[in-house]
Amino acid sequence: MSKSTLLRRLALASLVANVGLVVTGAAVRLTGSGLGCPTWPKCTDASYTTTREMGVHGVIEFGNRLLGVVLALIALATFIAALLQKPRRRSLVLLSLAAGLGIPGQVVLGGITVRTGLNPWVVGLHFLLSMALITATWALWQRTREGDAPVRRLVTTPLRQLAALTAAASAAVIVVGVIVTGSGPHAGDENAKRNGLDPTTISQAHADLVFLLIGLSVALWFALRAVGAPAPAVRAAALFVAVELSQGLIGFVQYFTHLPVALVAAHMLGACLVWVGTLNVLWRLRDRPSPATPGEELPAVSPPADEPVPASVA
Repeated sequence: MSKSTLLRRLALASLVANVGLVVTGAAVRLTGSGLGCPTWPKCTDASYTTTREMGVHGVIEFGNRLLGVVLALIALATFIAALLQKPRRRSLVLLSLAAGLGIPGQVVLGGITVRTGLNPWVVGLHFLLSMALITATWALWQRTREGDAPVRRLVTTPLRQLAALTAAASAAVIVVGVIVTGSGPHAGDENAKRNGLDPTTISQAHADLVFLLIGLSVALWFALRAVGAPAPAVRAAALFVAVELSQGLIGFVQYFTHLPVALVAAHMLGACLVWVGTLNVLWRLRDRPSPATPGEELPAVSPPADEPVPASVA
C-alpha cells in the first residue's frame, strides 16, 4: 500500500470515528449514562475503568471515553502519515494536526461536562466541537484525493454565494438544534439541569430554520441544473436535499411522538450527515487538480461567465 493510499484511508477512518463519537455520545445521554463515570479523568475515585457496581451506565460512559482514545490514536497515525508523505504536503500536515489537536479539546470539554453535572451548554459545546472536527477530517480526506494546483471555481459567483448562504443556514440549524436538545427531556442523567428555555418556542425556531434550509437547498439544486453545472455538483446538491428531507422527517416524527430514544439517536446521526452533505456541496463547486508536470498543461475548463478568462486558458 502506498503512503498516499494509507493517508487517505486514515483520513476517512478519522472522519468516520468522529461521527461515531457523536453517536456513542448520544447513546450516553439518551440512556441516562452521562454520569455513569461520576469523576474525571478517572471513572471512579479509585479506578480509571468502570466497575461492576456501576452497572450498564458505567459501561456505556466508559465505552464512549474509550472510543475517544481510539480516535486519538487514529489522529496520531494520520498526522504521522502526513509527515511521511513524499513530497510532504503542508496542507495535509496542517489539517491532520488540526484534527489531532481537537481531541485534547474534546477531552477537556468532556471533563468539564462531568464536573459541571452535565451542564447543557457545555454538552452543546462538546457536540459543536465534534462538528468542527468532522469539518477538518472531511477536508483532509478530500485534500488527499486532489492536487495542490490553484483552486478552480466551477460555477459563477452568484451560485457560490447561494451555496455559502445555504451552508450558513445549515450551520444555524445545527446550532439551534443543540439548544433544542438542551431544553428537552434527555439530559443524560435524571438530576441534570436543562437550559431553562421553552422547548416549544425553541423547537419552532429550529423548524423555521429547517424550512429555510430546505428552500435554499432546492433553489441551489435547480440553479445548478439550469446553468449546466458539473455533474458532481448537481449530484451533491440533490443528495443534500435528500438527506435534509430525511432528517426533517425524523425530526418531525420524533417531536410529535415525544422524543423516543431511537429517533433522537437517528436525528443526531442525521445532523452529522447533514453537515457532511453541506461540506460536500461546497467542495463540488470547485476543484484542485494535480500540478502539471513540466511540458504538460492542465486540462482546460470553461470559466464561469461572470469571471475573466485566465491568461493560461485564453
